[in-house]
Amino acid sequence: MMPDKRGQISLEYLLIFTISLIILIVFTLPLSEMTIKNTLDISQTVDMKSDLSKLSQAIKQVYGQGQGSRQTVLIHSPSSQKLNIGNNYISCNLKLKDNSNKLIKENFESNLDKSTISLSKGDNVMVVEWPDGSKNMKIYKQ
Repeated sequence: MMPDKRGQISLEYLLIFTISLIILIVFTLPLSEMTIKNTLDISQTVDMKSDLSKLSQAIKQVYGQGQGSRQTVLIHSPSSQKLNIGNNYISCNLKLKDNSNKLIKENFESNLDKSTISLSKGDNVMVVEWPDGSKNMKIYKQ
């Protein structure tokens, strides 16, 4: 009777397949983790840019309407942030997953004074107003 070698071939095939799969996982997992982090950073940056754009539009609208006008804007912040308000810009220094910082800046035309507003994690209601009889506009967190 002839010995059956198919069992040995199946075992060798499974062993080679398992080693190949382990090598594939070892090289792909770190790359996919890095890709996911980069994607989350891009998403967070775009969201913050959109929120700053909404705030900038509210500032432009209040400035265009003049004294007595008021706008509220809802901003969602993924973490505690500081908004820097200059003469003609609003900016935020966003911390990315690789511990680097990205400056996001939006320009506008107004008479706001320079200030800094702290945003807490989650939803923040921002109020932009130009009170009657006041020379300058105000922006604050409600």
